[in-house]
Amino acid sequence: MAGLPVFPWHGDVPRGVKARARRSRRGVLLITPESLEALFVLRGLEIPALFMGVRAIVIDELHALLDNERGVHLRSLLTRLELATQRRIRRVGLSATLGEMTLARAYLRPDRPEAVAIVEGRSDGRELRVQVRGYLRSKQEAGGDGEKGSEEAAKRSVALHLFSRLRGTRNLIFAGSRQSVEWYADAFREMSERERLPVEFLPHHASLSREHRLHLEQRLKRHPATTAVCTSTLELGIDIGDIASVAQIGAPFSVSSLRQRLGRSGRRPGQAAVLRLYAIGTAFGPNSHPLDRLQLGLIRSIAMLELLIGGWCEPPAPEALHLSTLTHQILSVIAEHGGANARRLHMTLCERGPFGRVESRLFARLLRNLGAPEVALIEQAPDGTLLLGPRGEQLVEHYSFFAVFQTPEEFRIIADGKLLGTLPILMILTVGMGIVFSARRWRITGIDDRDKVIEVTADLTGRAPHFGGGGGAIHDTVAEGMRNVLSSDDYPVYLDQGARQMLREARAEFRRLGLPGRSICEVDEGSYVLATWAGTIKTSSLALALRTMGYTATIHDGLLEVRCEGRAKPLIAALERLAGSANVCSTSMLSGAENLRTEKFHGYLSSELLVEDAISSRIDLDALPPLARRLLDETANPD
Repeated sequence: MAGLPVFPWHGDVPRGVKARARRSRRGVLLITPESLEALFVLRGLEIPALFMGVRAIVIDELHALLDNERGVHLRSLLTRLELATQRRIRRVGLSATLGEMTLARAYLRPDRPEAVAIVEGRSDGRELRVQVRGYLRSKQEAGGDGEKGSEEAAKRSVALHLFSRLRGTRNLIFAGSRQSVEWYADAFREMSERERLPVEFLPHHASLSREHRLHLEQRLKRHPATTAVCTSTLELGIDIGDIASVAQIGAPFSVSSLRQRLGRSGRRPGQAAVLRLYAIGTAFGPNSHPLDRLQLGLIRSIAMLELLIGGWCEPPAPEALHLSTLTHQILSVIAEHGGANARRLHMTLCERGPFGRVESRLFARLLRNLGAPEVALIEQAPDGTLLLGPRGEQLVEHYSFFAVFQTPEEFRIIADGKLLGTLPILMILTVGMGIVFSARRWRITGIDDRDKVIEVTADLTGRAPHFGGGGGAIHDTVAEGMRNVLSSDDYPVYLDQGARQMLREARAEFRRLGLPGRSICEVDEGSYVLATWAGTIKTSSLALALRTMGYTATIHDGLLEVRCEGRAKPLIAALERLAGSANVCSTSMLSGAENLRTEKFHGYLSSELLVEDAISSRIDLDALPPLARRLLDETANPD
């Protein structure tokens, strides 16, 4: 419409279109970070001429790039682009869900964030319609197939409600894991066949073929009666047209993600944005665990909705070392120039680029690690020039090299040789730690990081809270919001009767435990609940620290269940030791933690470098003393 030529450039664009873009060098180039990376690697000498006339770089969905490896990758490419053209290029970031403008400014111009202008659009006053529905699985004290049947019965009730409300319209249903997506899609198929109706509910996740996903994306744009049952794959970046409503099964892990998903609905003038959120809890039994009674999934959903309505969303996390992405960029710069010396690499990537936290000594250690015979990603010529090693050449020559990120791999959960299912694991786990999976509690007996296997055995207590850690990390503000929901006497108007009853019973248990005024509650002899009301990183850091003192811990949202093992010192004494310690030993905390390889190039790093990388992003050592002091103070001086 502006009279400018537009050239799309990604892996599926024909060579002829790319050739015309290289010849024209005017108009708009729509390109992915991965395709820009490919240009650096394959046409490094052409980069100055290709981009000499660029007037501006526009980054859409900026919020999705602020604190992850893909965002760091893009920042590195932008720095390299300016170094190649020897001039600063204007940068523009676009986003509908930015929560922290200061950090967004620093992303666009780390050296001069104050020079970045902010242009904010005013709210269009869109109407928001929300309902939270609560469903209970019955309590099966005997365990076994009865629990699985109860879980499926609750899920089928959710599916029936969605089927009755969404059929004939265009919608998105975010169902969580790929396994869950397939279960719901199959349930909808059965319902459609039973009613002799066309199948309108189709799955969409990363494991499906590109053709399957593209077919559904096109159908969403063209067919008025289509609902995608999906993971986060349809959260952003794909044009699917107008959506009548968004459904979320289970609580999301971030307000930012919830806002992004809700933004898919109600885009037409006068059309309301519609969100249906389904919380599945557990009916109380005579031996129900206290954490089972708190209905944490529902509480997190309410807390996130209140924060969403209040206009809050998560700020980007503090910058980590990102050693995996740095490894990728070292190989890329060497490939671009046919070789590079260590000084140039550090200047390009660390001093001028986004890896500023990597000082020269750590950078030298990383280079020595990459050049070790057993790694062989790089090698050094007699004049000191760094070149690609045998394995480095193989990596760079493969098309998969251009993407620095990978979809989080799901670990297989195995008990007594039987596959229970799969789960993406983002928090650090160790042998002996407790996890909650498939509506039961398990103790980890082994972790195989390379084969992505976690071996478990049934927890000896025989109790089974149905909500716990695994799958995502929540922010401190969300955990504090959950505490506020449990402490309040108000009932949000968007709760149905089932959700209201679940909230009423959760608040009663919250008061029974005395948690409104204290933070440590003994639920059994040697078994405690610690109400950290902190996010996943701080809570899991406390769990790892207590493990070194002889305790086992199961992580929940803002809560930690701790059990004394053997000759561990009393819990109060353990917390007093943490509260008075200026330095917590990270090495002992992470001993036995096998799942440190979470990013694409982590497999080439030494165990020492992996630990340093994890400490920079997934552990908060500085938070432990004040967190322990707060737990002790609130217990000694309850409100």
